[in-house]
Amino acid sequence: MNFNQATLAVHDIDLAVDFYKKLGLIQIVEDEHYARFSFPEGESTFSIYLDKDKKGLDCRGVVYFEHQELDGLVADLKRKGIKFEQEPIMQPYLWKEAVLSDPSGNKIKLYWAGENRLNPPWRLEQSA
Repeated sequence: MNFNQATLAVHDIDLAVDFYKKLGLIQIVEDEHYARFSFPEGESTFSIYLDKDKKGLDCRGVVYFEHQELDGLVADLKRKGIKFEQEPIMQPYLWKEAVLSDPSGNKIKLYWAGENRLNPPWRLEQSA
């Protein structure tokens, strides 16, 4: 099994498309109610769909985007006008994270975990 995509609801499709393009995602599908993006690396996709009932900080999801050069990415996004709720900091679970929200209030976490993403010191042993 392989992860394909995650989809979030947004209240304004145009604002959301602009936001995710600023993050560096590449739009591959466009429609008045839906947009899908690919990433500069990998084969997973991310999509958004229009839900006009979604208001402000009515967060429905948290999405993690991994980037090895996290501090540089955050600095670049700030220059593009992206506001952060939390600067990159090391978390107790050994991931360095920065936190922001999209225009619809969905939580976005930009992070780098390296080897700890799949192999933290407390990883469960897999039985055969």
